[in-house]
Amino acid sequence: MLNRTAPLVPLLFTLLLTACAGNTSRAPVAAYVPPPAAELEQDQVADLIDDKSYELPSLADSILDRGFELVGTPYRYGGASTKTGFDCSGFIGYLFREEAGITLPRSTREMINLDAPLVARKDLEPGDIIFFNNRGRGRVSHAGIYIGDDQFIHSASRHSGVRVDSLSDRYWRSSYIEAKRVLDLAALHTGPSHR
Repeated sequence: MLNRTAPLVPLLFTLLLTACAGNTSRAPVAAYVPPPAAELEQDQVADLIDDKSYELPSLADSILDRGFELVGTPYRYGGASTKTGFDCSGFIGYLFREEAGITLPRSTREMINLDAPLVARKDLEPGDIIFFNNRGRGRVSHAGIYIGDDQFIHSASRHSGVRVDSLSDRYWRSSYIEAKRVLDLAALHTGPSHR
């Protein structure tokens, strides 16, 4: 019974205030107190405590903002820092560790095997890690981070280092393998570390 009448309480409260508005001697009005959590519907409780949908976009924003700051950082095979430069997996690992508190495997071959959800190319979201076979050997050889609008950021080569490229480009389109939503692993961690 209480669950069905709960939505009427604010309306009754408003009517009471309106009726009392003409009365010069005002009696104190009790404030509306919501029912205890035990009386809330399961969906309502889930809506109140489910903050995952708010945290993940902020993690992606943090990762990408830091990545954009590093555009132009030189490529270095085996590099994993701003001082030495980055290779592709070193760049991704650095961003996820520093901005999301997620420690990733060091190589793209290990990264592609992470137990994270696979994402269809049409469903890519900023922060997803995308994998390529750009050496023609039939296995993963490169990775980047999707930034939206069919573009991704990565540490590309000795000639350009960290840069943004388009998945629409024939070279990247033909070597694309798959993508994973690694940020879903953030739920297993206590939260992002701070620079």
